[in-house]
Amino acid sequence: MNRSFGHSMWGSAVPLLLIMSTAVVALQHLNPAVLRDSNYDHQEAQEKTFCTWRCMIFTLQWPAAFCQSLDNVSLCHIPKNVTSWTIHGLWPLHTETCCNCWTMFPSDVQKLEAELNDNWPSLLRTRSSYKFWQMEWSKHGACAACVDGINSPHKYFQLSLQLRQQYDLHKLLEDAGITPSCDRRYKVADVQQVLDPHLGAKYEIQCVTDSKGRELWFQVKVSLSRNLMLGCSAGEEKEEEDHQEGAPPSPRHPCPPQTPFYYLPINPEHPERPCS
Repeated sequence: MNRSFGHSMWGSAVPLLLIMSTAVVALQHLNPAVLRDSNYDHQEAQEKTFCTWRCMIFTLQWPAAFCQSLDNVSLCHIPKNVTSWTIHGLWPLHTETCCNCWTMFPSDVQKLEAELNDNWPSLLRTRSSYKFWQMEWSKHGACAACVDGINSPHKYFQLSLQLRQQYDLHKLLEDAGITPSCDRRYKVADVQQVLDPHLGAKYEIQCVTDSKGRELWFQVKVSLSRNLMLGCSAGEEKEEEDHQEGAPPSPRHPCPPQTPFYYLPINPEHPERPCS
């Protein structure tokens, strides 16, 4: 049965510190000051509390299904270098509006650009990858910047890339014989058997329904606490879903436990027809 933040043998946490640098380990210690640029009024920042979140969601998306989720599939573009799961975002779950006072510049991610292009590309023709990163920083990264270790655009994207390396879904699935196919379908239980030992108890397998009424595997959302332990319970906090251009005909949803879904192959040449 598909679980959205259920319980498993891994309990409430699995440490990820093996891949973290000293700066990232420091995530456990909160910075009470709200980060800002030189034009932001310090007193105003101190009067507001932006670091109320306890959990964050690391989301990976499958490019082939992303394209099929769009109402206007022609908007989709899969770069030729993209052959695996890509990052959709690292999202703190918060209940208050976060500080939008930190502007991101190209120089902030210059050293990470090549790796970001491979692992966090824009899949829309109408939006550059940099604009995608800039949007994710403004909407989500700035909310996380009150925590040491994520308190700059560079650190936020670097951490996301480290998490992407840690959660190499493609390899885990391929080693278990779960590979993209136009014909073969999988059940939630098939995937959970492979991912449970690596993603802990509280992750979600998401699908979208295409124009033919088929369930397509679209995303995996992993729950993390601020100190990067698996299995954070969001409680009453709600995640803000990113709106995509080309309004999807079917919203993303937990893959139905009893309905087999397709794990379509990535086709950069024909993203709108991956099985052509």
